[in-house]
Amino acid sequence: MKSEAILCVDDEAIILMAMKRELKTHFRDRFRFETALDAAEGLRIIDALSEDGVSVILVISDWLMPGMKGDEFLLRIRSLHPDIRTIMVTGHADPASIERTIKEAGAFTVLQKPWNRGELIAAISACVGPERSLA
Repeated sequence: MKSEAILCVDDEAIILMAMKRELKTHFRDRFRFETALDAAEGLRIIDALSEDGVSVILVISDWLMPGMKGDEFLLRIRSLHPDIRTIMVTGHADPASIERTIKEAGAFTVLQKPWNRGELIAAISACVGPERSLA
């Protein structure tokens, strides 16, 4: 089983499917890819993976979701799991929320929907670092 995971969180299943497909196409078997339809589910997945010895190294989250908006979610991740890197992808966030997400929640970046595949992959690659050789 892969020991590192990337978690994608969005309330639209079609967005999650598209993002997961792009990540798998680019990163192949390097990571485990998980999805959640809201922040609460995302937090449960992080805890469950941790219990199974899998480190979530990156969370990519939407901003506009029911229950808890993305900036609050990423703030919660930062306080509970400061080692997890984060990226927000949104089509709705206002400038104040974007600034808060970067400054207070420590997000690596905020990308606009629909995302540019090259920008998304570049941001993820910057967060997860180069593939390590097993040699």
